[in-house]
Amino acid sequence: MTGTIIHHAIGLHLHQPPGNLRLLIEVNPWEAEEIVRCYERVVRYALTYRDVARLHIGFSGVLLEQLIDPDIVDRYRHLVDLPAMLEQYREAENIELIGMGYYHPIFPLIPRADWLEQLERGMAIMERVFGRVPRGFWPPEMAFTMDMIPALVQAGYDYVVVDGVHVRPEDGISDIFRPYVACHDGCCISVVPRDRDVSNAQSSGIDLQWFQDEVRWRIAGSPRPRERRLVTTWSDGENGGWFRQLHEESGFFGHFFAPYMDRCRTADYPIKPICLSHYLAQIRPLTQARIQTGAWNVGSTSGEDLSQWFGSERQRQAVAEVKRLSARYWDLCRGQPDAFRVASEAMFRARRLILEAETSCFLFWSDAWIPHLYARTAAAEMALREVEASLEMGFAMPSEGFDRASSSAAVATLATDAREAQSDLVEPLSGSGP
Repeated sequence: MTGTIIHHAIGLHLHQPPGNLRLLIEVNPWEAEEIVRCYERVVRYALTYRDVARLHIGFSGVLLEQLIDPDIVDRYRHLVDLPAMLEQYREAENIELIGMGYYHPIFPLIPRADWLEQLERGMAIMERVFGRVPRGFWPPEMAFTMDMIPALVQAGYDYVVVDGVHVRPEDGISDIFRPYVACHDGCCISVVPRDRDVSNAQSSGIDLQWFQDEVRWRIAGSPRPRERRLVTTWSDGENGGWFRQLHEESGFFGHFFAPYMDRCRTADYPIKPICLSHYLAQIRPLTQARIQTGAWNVGSTSGEDLSQWFGSERQRQAVAEVKRLSARYWDLCRGQPDAFRVASEAMFRARRLILEAETSCFLFWSDAWIPHLYARTAAAEMALREVEASLEMGFAMPSEGFDRASSSAAVATLATDAREAQSDLVEPLSGSGP
């Protein structure tokens, strides 16, 4: 394989469930410090090696929402200057930002009517924080289905990273070291397969010599060993002791990334980190592929059936409840044009709570975190009842002796009930979501 060009796309996925940074700093400050230093470490090493380092970093919208919250900024000030850190990300041109949906939903499990808003909200907050929009998309939990392609294209994405085991090339040659193009309902998007095996090593502990030998061995055994090769490795960036290690020399960046970048500064190193947007602009994928619906492998699951998030009866009931409330919200939007005029605050509150309830973390830990999902759906239910009550009272007006004071009191009671239901979260989510 002399002369083979091996490019490497390194990706890190960063996410925290709604409100988790505040809860952690209150009840588990040590873990909170481990996590927030992961975010600062990424950009510091990227800037230290800006001449050779190329990183893909995905932020969920709800994580960014927390990182710019003045209360969170103040609570973490003794650990990390969050505004300064985010400004460094903004300036780091060798970091390619990756989108993933605002509330980190499992797109194949949430209502399609909610897909575009999750995508557009996620893109909008990245533009607000960093001054640029992501071109690539990382499906939360790597949960992807071909039906997502039109929504991704409509939102403005150029490419999507998927787990390589789910890629089915139309030419019949399974090759995860090249990009593909996938088309659905007249829309096409570039697809980048993730190397599951090397990504698993990246997530738990990797040595530079092993990485170099493993990549070269895998390339030598690939269907096109002498062509330009693309190795894509992706993992969580703040989960596990490997990334949270406060002794940096023993973690991902000190033990692996820094020596890797030092070697990349030598002219003869066989592997070259790249940004996918630049790579795909030069190497337009031509071979078409279909992507099997699935997610990444977690624990003992293969990821092929989404069972980690949809395997138990309680999980399926929770997903059904979110879908029911989403449909009810959209019915109000379509059938009651006065809903936003009469009760705009309650409509916006219901919408936010429904989208929050779609956060994948609430389903990931089997039945344990489902109460966090139901806390949102219960509050959304009350908000929608408030809207319906406001509409009913508003249409009943003067000829029937409409009592504005009584109606205001009734709506206020419903609003109080909704706030109490939403606050029924008595314990924090331990650590970050998957």
